[in-house]
Amino acid sequence: MIQQLSQAYGAAAAWRRAWYARDPGRQHRLERPVVSVGNLTVGGSGKTPIVEYIARLLVQRGERPGILTRGYGRRIARDGVTVVSDGTRVIAGLHEAGDEPLMLARALPGVAVLVGADRFLSGRLAERRLGVTVHILDDGFQHVELARDVDLLLVAEEDLQDHPMPAGRLREGIEAARAADAALITAGYDTAADRIGRAFGVAPVFRVTRATGAPRRIAEPRDSVVVPSNSRVFVVTGIARPDRFRDDILSVGWDICGAIAFRDHHRFSARDVRRIATEAKATGAMIVLTTEKDAVRLAACDLGDLPIASVPLVIGVEPADGFERWLLERIDAVGTSHPGPGLSHLAPRP
Repeated sequence: MIQQLSQAYGAAAAWRRAWYARDPGRQHRLERPVVSVGNLTVGGSGKTPIVEYIARLLVQRGERPGILTRGYGRRIARDGVTVVSDGTRVIAGLHEAGDEPLMLARALPGVAVLVGADRFLSGRLAERRLGVTVHILDDGFQHVELARDVDLLLVAEEDLQDHPMPAGRLREGIEAARAADAALITAGYDTAADRIGRAFGVAPVFRVTRATGAPRRIAEPRDSVVVPSNSRVFVVTGIARPDRFRDDILSVGWDICGAIAFRDHHRFSARDVRRIATEAKATGAMIVLTTEKDAVRLAACDLGDLPIASVPLVIGVEPADGFERWLLERIDAVGTSHPGPGLSHLAPRP
């Protein structure tokens, strides 16, 4: 029964993509270029760090980027558009913004961040009121109702063996990957990334690198904390793929003596903080470590004297010069005026 539902889900997703591809008038187009960052699976693929990476690249180039995001996990979801940051200051709080948009807004001065279900409406506002020159569509691969000029797809080798929901974690069949303009692949070396890219039928391929930054206190002023290698640490997560964060912690050489994994976007409470403190103390941990995304939600709690810090994930794209040149050339080719809204890129390439 689950396999039949999975097949039906995959077929429906493929029909939807093809429906938009058949009629250009079904897709909305913004005036400024749109760079989409997305994936095939549900949650936990590292889209947000890539969005941040691209936003920083565009700011350094002199652009005024705006991030258009859905804002999952918001406690207060208002109609229309919520401006989390206008590019000069953070306007919305955690409940209105959601954890990932607020994290991006705080980390990216000079970048507008807008939350709303209608990303076209968000983009129009960003262009007309905030002076945005390039849009970054967060989690946009399936959001085909909005035209994009660059379609970046994050994929992993494990996706090749996965299945559409509910049997697996895929939001579309593997063949949908061919609609992407480029693949961003987490791999240890370039030849592995190229091999995975060929399996998905996507070119060009760029390799995503992951590294951990120095832990930072959750409370302001968020200064760095020295945690020597081999230190006993307690890990707290509220993300879709806690295993990846634990692997990052182990790669540094820290000893995980205990952990609590809450569900994705978990709203931490005073009771949770007490539980974390009790269990961490019982294991003899030197410090509690968590993700930057979780730090946004934990900072809203009274942490008392709990020794807790977040560990930044440092993302890179290799070859860095090649990716920057490829991306900027595509954006420059679009300019401020778009041609007719051709949709040939929506359909998987043969």
